[in-house]
Amino acid sequence: MTSSRFFRIALVLGLLSAIGPFAIDMYLPALPAIGSSLNAGIGPVQMSLTAFFISLGVGQLLYGPVSDMVGRKPPLYFGLGLFALASIGCALATDIDTLIALRFVQGLGAAAGMAIPRAVVRDLHTGSDAARLMSLLMLVFSVSPILAPLAGSALIAFTGWRGVFWAVTVAAVIGLATIASVLKETRPPEERLESSLGGALQSYALLLRDRHFLGLVFIGAFAMAGFFTYLANSSFVMIDHYHLSPTLYSVAFGVNAAAFFGAAQLNGPLCERFGIVRVVKFSVAACGLVMSAMFLYFLGGGDRLAVLLVLYFIATAFMGLVIPTASVLALEQHGAIAGTASALLGTLQMLTGAVVMSVVGLFTDGRPLPMVAGMAGGALIAVALTWLTLGGRKAVAYAAP
Repeated sequence: MTSSRFFRIALVLGLLSAIGPFAIDMYLPALPAIGSSLNAGIGPVQMSLTAFFISLGVGQLLYGPVSDMVGRKPPLYFGLGLFALASIGCALATDIDTLIALRFVQGLGAAAGMAIPRAVVRDLHTGSDAARLMSLLMLVFSVSPILAPLAGSALIAFTGWRGVFWAVTVAAVIGLATIASVLKETRPPEERLESSLGGALQSYALLLRDRHFLGLVFIGAFAMAGFFTYLANSSFVMIDHYHLSPTLYSVAFGVNAAAFFGAAQLNGPLCERFGIVRVVKFSVAACGLVMSAMFLYFLGGGDRLAVLLVLYFIATAFMGLVIPTASVLALEQHGAIAGTASALLGTLQMLTGAVVMSVVGLFTDGRPLPMVAGMAGGALIAVALTWLTLGGRKAVAYAAP
């Protein structure tokens, strides 16, 4: 594959993957305003975010096997169409319960853009090439957490929080046009012949018995859980506790996101030189160390915003080396059921993030410590899982450059 086509595929897949997260990241600066507008407390407002994550995870269980059976493009059309309709409903919602329900439907639509691009990567490449393509995809994906909060702040200032949902409706329509005009089908008919619903259930059973696959999935899941905890709580902490404006909050959020996606671009050369397993092991350990230092600082009574921002910037960069590579390793031996494996991976990671967000939400009080505790806890669980999963003989085959 030529470099230009390689990047073009990454661009398309990255933009499709970013549509769902765009609906999260643009939404973050609006959380306090939504609570005021709909007369809802922090808990119900956060539930609208949690509902999106839950359906974003569960929906992937359907899209993955269906994409193995009918090809990658038809489920993308359906998912983005559903996402667009639900986004219009969110823009018109008049109470928090309706918003929560529509956010759940919106997440079901967005799930297509999360599960299927990973399967396309596996259709096209394995090993270091897959890590490189996944990292390029993540670079394009980075447009969401870097620019979306800023765009959301601007829209909120001029149109109110409902403008966010009109904007993501437009993004979904653009995504549909991109699928039709640019994306080629990577699952040819002859490869779909043995795919069926019964086969999908058997595949899920196979994957759920594969401890190596599950270990790699949950390494990424708990690394991401810290990020999800940050997503759910950071706007309240930074806007209400540290008194940042929505725009300054968006800048801080975007800088941290840039660390993740900038570091992710090193995955290709690092994996080629040191091997994927070594990169994952080192990065998970370093992330856990930084997160632990941040937790101890706030536990000891510290309360400086600069410490939170600097340490989380460093930890986020290490996450950028962990999450794409762990996903590549998880899918490496499951090319024949890449869509199903990708779906289960995404579902388990999203549900783990939603559970951690919900648990942390029980202790949320608008101050940094509960958020930081959840972030550090996720990182330390990822460290433990890494050594349990990648310390044995089964990892040796991946360890060489």
